[in-house]
Amino acid sequence: MTTVSNDPAVSVAALANGVPSDNRGSWIPNGAMIRTRIMELRKRRGLMAALIVVNIGIPTIFLTVRLIAHAVAPKSYGPAGGYDIFTTLVVGIMFVFGFIVAATLGCTAGSVDLTDGMFRHMVITGRSRLALYFARIPAGLAIIIPLVAVGFTIVCAVCVFAAPTKLDYQGVSVPPGLSASGFNNWAESHPKVAICGLPFKGPNGVPCYVNGRGQARPYPGTPGLSKLSPAKLKADALLVAKENYSAYERTFLYPSNALMIKTGLWIELEAIIGFIVGLGLASLMGQRTVPVVLMIVLEVILTPLFSHAAIPHLINAQRGLVGLAMAHLEPGGLPRGFGGGGGGGGVSQLVPESATVGVCVIIAWLVGWTALGAWRMVKRDA
Repeated sequence: MTTVSNDPAVSVAALANGVPSDNRGSWIPNGAMIRTRIMELRKRRGLMAALIVVNIGIPTIFLTVRLIAHAVAPKSYGPAGGYDIFTTLVVGIMFVFGFIVAATLGCTAGSVDLTDGMFRHMVITGRSRLALYFARIPAGLAIIIPLVAVGFTIVCAVCVFAAPTKLDYQGVSVPPGLSASGFNNWAESHPKVAICGLPFKGPNGVPCYVNGRGQARPYPGTPGLSKLSPAKLKADALLVAKENYSAYERTFLYPSNALMIKTGLWIELEAIIGFIVGLGLASLMGQRTVPVVLMIVLEVILTPLFSHAAIPHLINAQRGLVGLAMAHLEPGGLPRGFGGGGGGGGVSQLVPESATVGVCVIIAWLVGWTALGAWRMVKRDA
């Protein structure tokens, strides 16, 4: 019969002889535990398929169809890439639905031991319950972060290399990247195009319109552009240019490097939040279905509603919403999104909140839900 001594001197001697110590009670997960959790999640083929389809498949299929359509009929279908396509895919698809599938992964990771009936077997191994919970965080992030990165890289590559060669602003072909003075000079050099093609809310109105063939035509009962003097045309074109420049300077042929980097970090953070919150919520509730439904409601209903409608008596509670915090951290070159984003000039319509408060709210959500999930793991009956 073999006996194990509790003498510290024996343990030190064992380490000196190359025998590893058993850190079974440590709350820090080891590499083997993390790898096991990764394999546990990867075996769920339906979940992995959903992650790949949303983060990689949908953007890839959309861009592929646009590339083929433009190659076959370039006059009927515009270029596959560009700034507008980039913002549409990132804000409309990857941000909102990426959060939902990341939350689904987190809810699965937080409840898989209970639904599979393996929680008791894991506890009797003697491993720390905290280590069992914390091992799921790097395991899940090791799956979701690369998938988001791959999908976002594909979007950036196509939007840059397949971008249009001419800037189409409000249906008018305008040179890209002009300064305020350059935009004014362009409008004065092309007064009829500027006056008829660009939106104008000045006191004198616009005496013409552009028909379906791109031709300037006077409104009924107006003298038309041909009756105006060159000086008047230039003056009106300058007014139109000044009114449109703030919107024009946020329109690009393709996203800049700085915008792509900031946007990539932003949607990665959104996916991390979705996973961490889903993990803690599923661990707290002990199941997957209800937490997944609650996460969808949070992203699709509550976040847009409470981010744009200020309720006087609940304003501080609204500022504690993680979706509003993410909206205020949205890169400035993106339009306001379905999920509560609003960096592209729409931040003023959001419930007011400073960037510092937004960062604190995000940290509080990450730490708070991790603590709740770990606490429930420790207290749950085996």
